[in-house]
Amino acid sequence: MIRLNKYLTYLLFLPLWLAACSPFEKVRKSSDVNYKLTKANEYYDKKQYSHANELYKELMPIMKSTRNYEALFYRYSYTFYYLKEFLEASYYFKNYAEFFPISKEAEECEFMSAVCLFKYAPKYTLDQTNSIKALEALQSFVTRYPQSTYNKEANTYIMASHSKLETKDAAAAKLYYNIEQYKASATAYKSILRNYPESATGDLYQYMIMKSMYKYAQKSVPEKQIERYEQALLAYRTLKDNYPSSAYLPEAETLSQNINQILKK
Repeated sequence: MIRLNKYLTYLLFLPLWLAACSPFEKVRKSSDVNYKLTKANEYYDKKQYSHANELYKELMPIMKSTRNYEALFYRYSYTFYYLKEFLEASYYFKNYAEFFPISKEAEECEFMSAVCLFKYAPKYTLDQTNSIKALEALQSFVTRYPQSTYNKEANTYIMASHSKLETKDAAAAKLYYNIEQYKASATAYKSILRNYPESATGDLYQYMIMKSMYKYAQKSVPEKQIERYEQALLAYRTLKDNYPSSAYLPEAETLSQNINQILKK
């Protein structure tokens, strides 16, 4: 029994002992800074970013103010990116651009800082605070570097950010409609059209304004109905004028005829 317990203890501590004796641990425990930097760069080049990140982290305060600090900082930032730790990567890329403003990599790092914010932002169903921050950072980059070779890619991310935010707003407007909060629904759809005037689904939003006002009028007290039905007709005319080829026009036309019949009564 005692022998079995010793064997189990040995098995328990064997992985820890092996880890402590691993080549990486020997590098990490080394007091030779230049050797440690060389090995960190080797890990980086071999795409072993976790090991590189850990060594760079230890070297950052030691190498500050040395000629190797700029390259170290640059690679350290990218280790976070490759490890998909995008918030940390954005922070270090931004700091690199601020610490080394005349570096040839400063523009790249400022761009990468914005890209990391974009990648960190969640899907549209969640809070979009980080999507807004990413959009602002990307737009700031394009303004700051109007001739940058990264602008084509930056504009792609900007469009994707707009699309995500629009999808979020459209889902909220649809929810208002589904729970029969028709006034809020109409207001939300109007806001989407103001914020995204070039939207590919602008005709849907305009049609939903009409439907929302129609439903809102139906639920209103009699003295408010005429005014609100007329607002629905105004939304219909806007749809017809602004989107003459819309697939929603036949349904909107039928609805407008129904409203006119109601108003005649």
